[in-house]
Amino acid sequence: MKVILADVLGYCMGVRRAVESAESALEKYSDRQVFSLGPLIHNRTALELLAGKGLGILEEKDISGIEPGSVVIIRAHGVAPSVIDCLEKKECIIINATCPRVMASQKNARKYAALDFTVILAGDKNHGEVTGIAGYAGNSFVLVQNDEEAKDYIRTLDGEKKAVLLSQTTFSPLEFERISKTVSSGINGVLVMNTICPATKERQDALLRLCPQVDGVLVVGGKNSANTKRLLQTAKEHCAEAELIETADEIPERFFSMQTVGITAGASTPDDVIKAVQKTLECGGKV
Repeated sequence: MKVILADVLGYCMGVRRAVESAESALEKYSDRQVFSLGPLIHNRTALELLAGKGLGILEEKDISGIEPGSVVIIRAHGVAPSVIDCLEKKECIIINATCPRVMASQKNARKYAALDFTVILAGDKNHGEVTGIAGYAGNSFVLVQNDEEAKDYIRTLDGEKKAVLLSQTTFSPLEFERISKTVSSGINGVLVMNTICPATKERQDALLRLCPQVDGVLVVGGKNSANTKRLLQTAKEHCAEAELIETADEIPERFFSMQTVGITAGASTPDDVIKAVQKTLECGGKV
């Protein structure tokens, strides 16, 4: 069997930075409780490894009950400023591992809200990044999850409005383009800022280059990861066989009989997990 890896796959810059921040904190503050605020990344295997090293998961609703002086890591998605305030009041040691691209969106949301702009964000309502950016925009915030919601919002407007359109960093580029056209046609002079992280597109483009070369594609990553699920969708559209797996143990039996298998991985997938999948395929499942 021949195994081909996509030329761009696995950890993005923001996720790698968050994981390295957690590992460093666990080593530096071995005498304290160390938490991530919410699951650090969308990958079960990586979370289990970090938990084994002592990393706890703290939910926002439980901040009031933690010990003063605890170490809290802000994950790549970021949080609202009010959450930071709560942590400071509990005298926590805060390690801010917010992705720099998300941080830039937070700053833009605060900046334009202060200038009396409506901050329109294209994103998924349940995503942590969206909640954080909303906190920086305050009452000026409007969320649209798709083009239909954008059209519904435009219909509610009456008169001139100053607005800026941002995007969740992992949002669908095609959906953002549709939303951008709708908002631009409905609001004169809207400032459109495409804040989608190129890491998402880079992995999608690498997958498109991979698909014609293989009989099947394994997408390695967390089953609750948005960018990983989009990779699976693309793989199914452009390859005869495609499956999403979290670990090498989940490789479907039919993949071992293929001549050529491709591997891609979501932006939250650790290097070791990708290597394990590759090795298992090359050894015919006998590792």
